Amino acid sequence: MNTVTHILLGQTLSFTNDPFSTPLEDAVKLERRGAVALGQGKVLAVGSADDVPVPQDAKVIDYGDALIMAGFVDAHLHYPQTGIIASWGKRLIDWLNTYTFPEETRLGDPAYAREIAARYFDLALANGTTTSLSYATIHPTSVDAYFTEAQSRGLRALTGKTCMDRNAPDGLRDTAQSAYDDSKALLEKWHGVDRLGYVITPRFSPTSTPKQLSALGALWAEHPDCLMQTHISEQHEEIAWVRDLFPDARDYLDTYEAHGLLGERAVFGHAIHLTEREEDRLKEVGAGLVHCPTSNTFIGSGIFETARMKAQGQRVGLATDTGGGSSFSMLRTMAAAYELGQLKGQPLHPAQLIWLATCGSAQVLHLADEIGNLDVGMEADLVVLDLASTPAIAQRSARAEDIWEAVFPTIMMGDDRATKAVWAGGKPVSL
Repeated sequence: MNTVTHILLGQTLSFTNDPFSTPLEDAVKLERRGAVALGQGKVLAVGSADDVPVPQDAKVIDYGDALIMAGFVDAHLHYPQTGIIASWGKRLIDWLNTYTFPEETRLGDPAYAREIAARYFDLALANGTTTSLSYATIHPTSVDAYFTEAQSRGLRALTGKTCMDRNAPDGLRDTAQSAYDDSKALLEKWHGVDRLGYVITPRFSPTSTPKQLSALGALWAEHPDCLMQTHISEQHEEIAWVRDLFPDARDYLDTYEAHGLLGERAVFGHAIHLTEREEDRLKEVGAGLVHCPTSNTFIGSGIFETARMKAQGQRVGLATDTGGGSSFSMLRTMAAAYELGQLKGQPLHPAQLIWLATCGSAQVLHLADEIGNLDVGMEADLVVLDLASTPAIAQRSARAEDIWEAVFPTIMMGDDRATKAVWAGGKPVSL
């Protein structure tokens, strides 16, 4: 029997369907005075405060007019780049050489890796992010540091050793064999432990030889329940580089598919400049695409066409892409996605933005049955948003005529001050 330990009161937001494909009134369930019952790390009941019973021993926490919803799911980031976020003035390849690779080299020191992992999770939780899919570095200890920190906090978290055997500095290259061996050992150590998931992680085709890509494809075939993450079609210079490195490939996607690295559980970051064939093939296999809007603008990559991709039937999530992305906040990330949609004449509704940052990302991670929505039986990873967290937001939301007008100013202008509370695995997080 499930025992209710906590009752949370406030406005509640749940999704009953995808608001990109279903009318809003049929996709979202809102309670202006709602209640959420928690117990054993799960959501046990959601509904009107008048309809959810309050057991005598349950602790009641009243959040007033704050919005209770699923915690944010960040589907693509680089926790090792936490310290170099918002570094000035470089495009992708220069960014890697100038900022990323020198910083990632430092994570060969286990103590430094632990320091950065702790700092990353502090910042993510302060912004309401309860699940993160990160790249580590080539160092197995960087994976250990991330998973150990997430485990100590009771978080659902995913990562993998980043594999690179060419076009990277000394100290940041492995080999095809060591990439396979290290990844396999880490997978066997961490995958499925508590709330952790191992992800097979070639950085991207330019930094892996065909031999290494094939080795990782073989490992994925041996462990098909794992996710595989990598990058694709972020910038035009990168695509041209891939064309030079793989002259026999049909396109960028083919450099992965030819080596067994394309499938339903693949997660491709960016995917901005895809060809028609690539789009068709990604949809056919059901792979996940992750939109990284603050990164795409900060590094000058281009515009991912979210509305078009969703209308096409692609599986799409949302991510900060720390540290190429310029914010740890999924609110800021949603705001950037809205702004980029406007540039394409395809503005996204607040419900669609929230869905991308929760349900959409959870779908991409194949965790939609466990996280990403405020629903009975889901893991109790929640964020409580103050919809009047600053004077500027408060004066706008006070004029709201419906819930979406009240929520949208927080999406567009909110930051960690909007995070009133976070719950992870049914337990409150100290912010």
